[in-house]
Formats: sequence, C-alpha cells, structure tokens
Amino acid sequence: MSDEPIEPTPELVHTLIAGQFPEWSRLPVRPVGKPGVDNKTFRLGEDKLVRMPRFSRWVGQVRREQRWLPVLAPHLPLAVPVPLAQGEPGDGYPFPWSVYAWLTGENASRAALADHEQAATDLAGFLGALWSIDATDGPPPEWSNGFRGVGVGDESDSAVVAWRIEKRIAALAGLVDTDALRAVYADAVAAPVWAKSPVWVHGDPAPGNLLIRDGRLSAVIDFGTLAVGDPAVDLIGAWTLLDPHGRDLFRAALDIDDATWARGRAWALSALLPAPDAVDDDARRNLAELIG
Repeated sequence: MSDEPIEPTPELVHTLIAGQFPEWSRLPVRPVGKPGVDNKTFRLGEDKLVRMPRFSRWVGQVRREQRWLPVLAPHLPLAVPVPLAQGEPGDGYPFPWSVYAWLTGENASRAALADHEQAATDLAGFLGALWSIDATDGPPPEWSNGFRGVGVGDESDSAVVAWRIEKRIAALAGLVDTDALRAVYADAVAAPVWAKSPVWVHGDPAPGNLLIRDGRLSAVIDFGTLAVGDPAVDLIGAWTLLDPHGRDLFRAALDIDDATWARGRAWALSALLPAPDAVDDDARRNLAELIG
C-alpha cells in the first residue's frame, strides 16, 4: 500500500455506498466542516457519518474500532461512536472504511466548558471506567495506533520517542524556555515505568476528540489510537482541556501516582509543542502550565 495520502470525494463515497449499502444510496453525502488529517469524514444523511483513512498506516484503525467499540461502549459513561457498517475497498479506493451513527455536539475547548469542575469529574469518570474494563486480548501499541500506550522511554516511533520530542523542542529555541521543556521530558523518562497490567487507553483524549453539548462533555470520539498499555497517555486532556483547578480535581479523582503523572506530562508535551510559527499567547500559557 502506498504512503501517499488518499483524497476521497463525496462522489466516491456515494458510489461506494450505492455499491455496498444500497439501502443508504439515496442519502446525501457532504464533507464535515473540519476535515481530519489521518482520516476524511463525510456526513451521510442527517444521522450517519462515513470515515475513510487517508493513509495506509491507519487502515488497522477501521477493524479495531469495528471490533472493540461495541465491547467497550456499554461500560462507558459518555457516548462513543457506534459502528453501523464496515465498507471494503472498491471503485479505486484501496482501504476498508466505516459508517457510524452521527454524534451531535461541538468539539470541546477550555473556553466552551460551562463548569471546569464538572468537566474534570466527567473526563476522569470516563477514563477510570475505560481503564477498568477487562483488557484481555486487546490490541497492543503498534504502528497503526501510533504506538499509543508505550512507555515514554520506548524506542518505537511514537509521539513521545526521544528523537521526535528533541527535534520539536529544538525548533523552538529562542521562542520558549526549551530547557524547562527538556526537563519535563527528562522527568518522564526517569519516572518508573507502568508496572501493573496494561489497561485500555483511548490514546488521544484531547479537545478535538471530545464533544460537548450545553457546555458539558457528552461524547468521546475517534478511537483510532485505541490500545492496551500504559494509561499515562490518556492524561493528555488534563493539560490540553482543563484549567489548573480542574487538573488538580482530575488527578485526585483518578488517584494518579507521581510516576504516571510525570509520564503523562510527556504525552501532553507532545500534544502542546507548537510549530515555531504558531507560538502565540495561548501556546505559551499551555506550556507554562505544563512546566509548572
């Protein structure tokens, strides 16, 4: 399979739907307002969406979500995507793809939350429930889920592998306190590794994968990075969504030990490091909170 991106169009989606799921062939197809990077998503009618990988790396996400979301959903306190069908390659599109029920809501943001204490409680409740589900036979960290759930010192090509973090920090020289950022990463590497049984992790519970309705968290979406591993990766939202008070409540609700918190800061660092041309006041605030 090629590593070149695939760019599905509404016309292609309509053709695939008509050929594989004719009962939905009369439904209109239109792109969502904010396109994804790894996958491209389309509305199908008013109550469905079609999600299509753009790169060969992410093909494994399709079957992983199809297999495991129905298993996990009954145990989770927030809504998650509901797979309705799995499409297969065809009509020039080379990958499997999915049809899901549409979840209403808007992408979460710190400013849009009506109550940060409630958000901290809701996010902690979701992650605590996810981590407690029996993880027997669950998928390990691997190429198609971005190695989410590996240890911070692992040499796999994850978002927190040393060479990647150092490259991104070095690019910010003169713009932010790079020594302090390196110290955050060094603390994570030095922290004891996760010594308990691996647990289910979402892998990227950041604002773009959280939905809110009426100012409150309502759903968690995009389980493409789903894995069984170190829960530290799921602490990303503590810094990318919550304010400092909410962050403290979140940590207390989950009873996170110092070592896991340190490793979680490295995953949050990977999510918060901006490109050099994107160092604005918000980016500096986020990094300052992370440095502590």
